[in-house]
Amino acid sequence: MATYKIALPIVLTSLMGYIVWLLKRQKKDRDANSKGTMLLLRVQLIEYHDKYTKLGEIPSYAYQNFMEMYEAYHALGGNGMVTKMHDEIEELHLKRKG
Repeated sequence: MATYKIALPIVLTSLMGYIVWLLKRQKKDRDANSKGTMLLLRVQLIEYHDKYTKLGEIPSYAYQNFMEMYEAYHALGGNGMVTKMHDEIEELHLKRKG
């Protein structure tokens, strides 16, 4: 019985330490995945912006894609220059099927 009184707190402390380590590692992985996703979205948003502002118009499907990517990018914490690009995309004329 005395052995359990000594061993149990040691085992529980070790187990809690391991759980905390796992949670920190998972958070680090999630943060890295979020950062990578945000960077990939930014690259795509820049490509859309450059392409369609040069053309002076944007197809409705591309407009919808841009807006959905922007929402995801913004939800991940991105802002700044992409917000300015978002505003410029909103000013473009939607290309109609001819």
